[in-house]
Amino acid sequence: MPRHPDYRMAAPVDLDIYDGEQIAIVGPNAAGKTRLVEILTGRWPLLGGNEVKYHFPNSPHRLASENIKVMTFRDSYGDSDASYYLQQRWNQHDIDESTPMVDGKYVISLSSGELRKYQLRRILESKPRLLILDSPFIGLDTTARQQLRDTLEGLIRDNGLQVILILARDSDIPDFITHIIRVEEGCRVLPKHEYTHRATRIDASAHANICEGSHDHSHRATPMDASANANKAEVARVLRFNHITIRYGEHTILRDLSWTVHRGEHWALSGDNGSGKSTLLSLVCADNPQAYACDIELFGRRRGTGESIWDIKRHIGYVSPEMHRAYLKDLPAIDIVASGLHDSVGLYVRPRPEQRTTCLEWMRRFGIEALADRTFLRLSSGEQRMCLLARAFVKNPDLLILDEPFHGLDDSRHLLVTRIIEDYCSAPDVTLIIVSHYEDELPAGITHRLHLTKPN
Repeated sequence: MPRHPDYRMAAPVDLDIYDGEQIAIVGPNAAGKTRLVEILTGRWPLLGGNEVKYHFPNSPHRLASENIKVMTFRDSYGDSDASYYLQQRWNQHDIDESTPMVDGKYVISLSSGELRKYQLRRILESKPRLLILDSPFIGLDTTARQQLRDTLEGLIRDNGLQVILILARDSDIPDFITHIIRVEEGCRVLPKHEYTHRATRIDASAHANICEGSHDHSHRATPMDASANANKAEVARVLRFNHITIRYGEHTILRDLSWTVHRGEHWALSGDNGSGKSTLLSLVCADNPQAYACDIELFGRRRGTGESIWDIKRHIGYVSPEMHRAYLKDLPAIDIVASGLHDSVGLYVRPRPEQRTTCLEWMRRFGIEALADRTFLRLSSGEQRMCLLARAFVKNPDLLILDEPFHGLDDSRHLLVTRIIEDYCSAPDVTLIIVSHYEDELPAGITHRLHLTKPN
C-alpha cells in the first residue's frame, strides 16, 4: 500500500508474477490500471518500509530499472516538453537541428503511428527482461499491429521476455497473454487468473482491406453510393484541394492530391502509418504553412487571400493524437473544454457564464461533468481523451475532424462517443472527416472514403 493516499488502490495489493507469465491488466478508463503498474514498478514508497521485490535470474542487467522498461500512454506520442506546440510538426524551421532523426526524418515530424513504432524500437534495443506497455496497439495500422504482436511473441519465445500490457478493451488482448489481472472501477484489483485463449480472429479492418482488394494509389476519393454525386453544383463546398503536393526535404508526403468535400458529407479517411493523413488534415485546419503555396479552397475562400487561420478554425471542431500530445498544461478539465471555443491550446480568455454552462453541458454528454474542476494531467488517458472530444464539439462546429478519436477508450466510452458522433452528424449541414485504422470503429452514416498510400 503506497504511503500517499492519492496513489492507493481500494485494498492492499498482494500479487506474485512468475517467470514465463505474460500479463494483461484490463479494465475501464480511470479504474486504476496505471496506478497499479506504478505500484508494481516501485514509483511510490510503500507503508511500513515494505517494497516490491524483483528477481531476474541470469540477467546481464544489475538494476531493476534496467530490467524493467515502461512505455506509458503519453510516451507513445514522443518526447515532448513545454516548448512543443501543436503546429510544430509542420513548421520545419522551428525544429531544433539537434532533434533526433529516424529514416531521414526528424522524430518530431513522424506521424503518431510512426512515433509509436520508433518509441517501441528504442525501448526494445535496451533488451529489458520485463516490458510494460500502456495501450500498445493504438495508432498502429493493421500491418503494424500484427508486426508488433509477432515481434513480442518472438521475443517471448526466443529471448525470455516477459510483458505486461495495459488494455482498456478485451478485444485487444493478444493470444500470447497467459494471465489476466482485472481492475474494476474504484481501483479494485481482482485476483490474477489464467487467460482462456479465443479462437484466432481477423482484425475487422484487415478483413475490410482484404475485401476491398487493391488500393487507390492516386488518392482518388470515391463516393459510397451514386446518390452522393447528385446536384453537387447546388451544394456548398467545404474544401477543395487541386493537385496538392507536400514535401519535406527529400520526402514527399502527398503527391498530386485532388479532393473536394461538400457540406453534409461524411468522410472516412484511411491509410497506413506515414501515408499523410495528419498532414492532409493540417492543411484543412490551417496548421500547415505549406498551404499558402498550394491551390486550396476552404469554406469558399482561396487559401492565402487574406483570411486568418482563426477565420478557418471557427468552423472546425478538431481532435487528434497531436493535440493530445500538445496539452501539457495542468489546467482544470473545464478549461480544456472551454479552449475549444477560442481554438487555443490552453485557455487565454475566460469563458462567460453562458459559455461555461455550454461547456458543462457537453461534459455531461460525454460523462465527465464530475471532472470539471480536476486538472488535466491528473486525469487518466481515457478521461483526457473525453475532455478533448468535448472540446471538439463545444462550439457546435460545421466541420468535425476526428483523427483517431477512440484512442485509449474502453468499450463503454467507445460506444458513448460513437452515439454522440452519429447524433451530431444526423443534422443535414454537418460535415464529418474521421480517421481510424479500425473499420469497425467508423460511425454509421459514412458517405465517402479517401484512402491514402505512401508516394513511391
